[in-house]
Amino acid sequence: MECGVRLRLKHELQGTRRLKIGLTYNVKGGAAAESPNAPGLAADAEEEFDSQETIDSIADAIRSLGHDVELLGDGETLLRKLLDRPRPELVVNIAEGAGSGRCREARVPAVLEMLGIAYTGSDPLTLAATLDKDCAKRLVQASGVSTPAWALIENGELDSAQERLASLPWPAFVKPAFEGSSKGVLAQSLVRTREELADSVERAYRAYRQPIMVEEFIDGDELTVGVVGHRPQHVLGIMRVLPQQKQSSPFVYSLEVKRDWERQVRYESPAQLSPADTAAVERAALAAWRALGCRDVSRFDFRLRDGVPYFLEVNPLPGLSPKTGDLVILARGYGVEYSELISRILNAAIERTGAST
Repeated sequence: MECGVRLRLKHELQGTRRLKIGLTYNVKGGAAAESPNAPGLAADAEEEFDSQETIDSIADAIRSLGHDVELLGDGETLLRKLLDRPRPELVVNIAEGAGSGRCREARVPAVLEMLGIAYTGSDPLTLAATLDKDCAKRLVQASGVSTPAWALIENGELDSAQERLASLPWPAFVKPAFEGSSKGVLAQSLVRTREELADSVERAYRAYRQPIMVEEFIDGDELTVGVVGHRPQHVLGIMRVLPQQKQSSPFVYSLEVKRDWERQVRYESPAQLSPADTAAVERAALAAWRALGCRDVSRFDFRLRDGVPYFLEVNPLPGLSPKTGDLVILARGYGVEYSELISRILNAAIERTGAST
């Protein structure tokens, strides 16, 4: 199967010349080296970063498409390689950035733009806006897509958002405002009382030292949606995340669950939704893509309740682990194997930037 996919992809890429492609990334175990002045790191500080296995798998997939690959990394290492050596013609960017600032994902694309190097994925503005959950929700809501009601808590102080909190339905969900990969999204993040809310906000603020998002908990289907391409972009597929065991309380796709996904969840791809619900989710994902200015690839998280998809957040740098990446699992359910998924992302960027001409 994989061999057949590679042959087909090589045939499709016959008109694309061999490119020198760089790969930017953050590898697990390197946070302290890449950001030596960072304050005390939370226990899940490197959750967004990739394993060496994932980095090698992406590089191998790019090579299988007939291109050369240079591993660039991030931080000072990346800067030195870009300045001291011949520059790549295109960069595949999966770098998340070290630290906890809301613009950390925008740093690598900003450097690449400054140096005139084409790259895959969204630009610095989109990466900064989407990492800031409050900003992303405002933009998506303005486009007509439903979102859970929410309040933003500054400095861990509930008094900073009293009016919005007063109108927030219960139960509520608490999470840091500038994180991804389910950092700070825990089973105990679901709160039902004012006392639980205060404790959860204090705990999250102490761990992440950033604004804390409190939002209405939507008790509905947990969905993730992949969007890929360039003019036109298209919905790759919809995946539903289901608990393996019957739940006595609402299902939370938490960090604890993701770390134990083989025992705790079942991934249903394609999601078994009605035609009407499928169409509504696809429309919402594409509207959010346009509102946020996404490019080439993104993965959107929704909760579906009573036929209405509620936007939770988006990851324009979706995890590409060949084993655990949600987008990879989703794609496989639609018959799109790993090399083909990487090819679609790469080809979207090549078409958008003209890198192969």
